Amino acid sequence: MVDGASSASQARFTAPGELLRGLDPEGVGDLLAATADVALVLDGGGIVRDTAFADADLAGSVGRQWIGRRLVDTVTDETRPKIEELIHDSGQRTSRSRQVNHPTGHGPDLPMRYRAVRFGEDGRIVVVGRDLRPMAALQQRLVEAQQDMEREYTRIRNAEKRYRLLFQLASEAVLILDSNTARILEANPAASLLLGLEPKKLIGRGFEDLFADASRQATRSFLAATRIAPRVDKVHAQLALDSRSVLMTGSLYRQDGAPHLVVLLSRMGEASAETSIDEANILRLVEAIPEAFVVIAADRRILTANTAFLDLVQATSVVQVRGESIERWIGRPGVEVDVLFSNLRAHGNVRFFSTVARGELGTTEDVEIVAASAIGGSAPIFGLTIRATGWRGGRERLGGRELPRTVEQFTELVGRVPMKNLVRETTDLIERLCIEAALELTRENRASAAEMLGLSRQAFYVKLRRYGLADSDDGDSGR
Repeated sequence: MVDGASSASQARFTAPGELLRGLDPEGVGDLLAATADVALVLDGGGIVRDTAFADADLAGSVGRQWIGRRLVDTVTDETRPKIEELIHDSGQRTSRSRQVNHPTGHGPDLPMRYRAVRFGEDGRIVVVGRDLRPMAALQQRLVEAQQDMEREYTRIRNAEKRYRLLFQLASEAVLILDSNTARILEANPAASLLLGLEPKKLIGRGFEDLFADASRQATRSFLAATRIAPRVDKVHAQLALDSRSVLMTGSLYRQDGAPHLVVLLSRMGEASAETSIDEANILRLVEAIPEAFVVIAADRRILTANTAFLDLVQATSVVQVRGESIERWIGRPGVEVDVLFSNLRAHGNVRFFSTVARGELGTTEDVEIVAASAIGGSAPIFGLTIRATGWRGGRERLGGRELPRTVEQFTELVGRVPMKNLVRETTDLIERLCIEAALELTRENRASAAEMLGLSRQAFYVKLRRYGLADSDDGDSGR
């Protein structure tokens, strides 16, 4: 092992007194000027007596200006202590280098790394320096390259997020396959819903296993075609799960040097049917109406919904609700949803069905449902319009002195709306009408109205607030 002393001795000449004795001063000066970017000769007081620069431009701009000045006065304030240390340590045989900055007055500072050696009886000092501007430029380019890489990495990461979100929200079933093995690498939620398998169970599964035996040959031909053609469109096949017909569209791409396939699966009916202009306008209107609208299959699972329904149940996209049971968001625990659908099947429509809607964030809101059924294929489908009521669901419609519904209208709702809802709504209507009548007869005297209705003053004010009849500054003032 080589110690520090041995390393230091190997860094110096072993016999300089014998070999370098009698060197020509001019030759030594030329050697210093040739081997250092900057060479300075200082007197014992640290004043620059002579200079030599390897860079002619640098010599012309600052070289002669330093002669006659103390070296410590030519550097920036924060590096002055380094020059003082450099001169102080110059008599040592192993003095270390210091990095300082010279102000130029017309641009960035001049960075230099100096080493000093004291010689002669009069204390003269030779200072040799290296210009650090090329290194600083390299460091600056490195920083800029790192920043460019960070920006590019951020751009790629954001693009990946967008494509990943699009992959998850796409209504089309999308599969990513390994082209060599034809095994599924990724599947979006729409593919999981179409194929009737959880995404985890799809990963690693053979693509051909998804299709019926009668479609295996078509599937193999499709995979073979995608390996040689940039795009293969609308190859017919039948699913193994339920024998439904689908159309396959595939495209080849390369990732990390390996070939992959993007495969889109479309149901035969959805892919071949072209929506007319009138139908497209109807769909746009349904999407634009402010009331929540949802289409439900016979098994009570959601087929589609408009934006208002997503807002009502606090969902972010239709993919999040598609395939889920409507009971997840609509109806109180119990038999309310059963009553709604039994009446839909019996009568074909339901009006003013009062219930609640639950949001994904835990909120609950009173709603009123108008529903109808229609035949969709071999099974019925149901359309529900859901309106948030709050105080509007029968209480704010009491502006007149008559009930908003006649006895015949209430009778018509029996069997379509739970009896407890009818009783609760009727009781609230009558209570509010009685309170309004008492206030009118007593000319808004709260105390007299409470006495007339046989209520304590506190109970009377509670009911006023409940039905929105109390003023903001109402209190127990005797009126």
